[in-house]
Amino acid sequence: MCRNIRKLRQPDRAPTDAESHDAALQFVRKVSGYRVPSRANQAAFERAVADISVATRALLNNLAKK
Repeated sequence: MCRNIRKLRQPDRAPTDAESHDAALQFVRKVSGYRVPSRANQAAFERAVADISVATRALLNNLAKK
């Protein structure tokens, strides 16, 4: 589905906030079908990116280490 989203989990380091944000942005773009949302949808778009970025960080922080 989201071929442009690269794997964020690395064995030697945690992803940066920018990497997490960029992956969330790509996901929201793909799901919504908008590369740039209209002004009417801007707040919802940005909130979704922020929520997904936080969820991504929580997931990666809670995964068992090898």
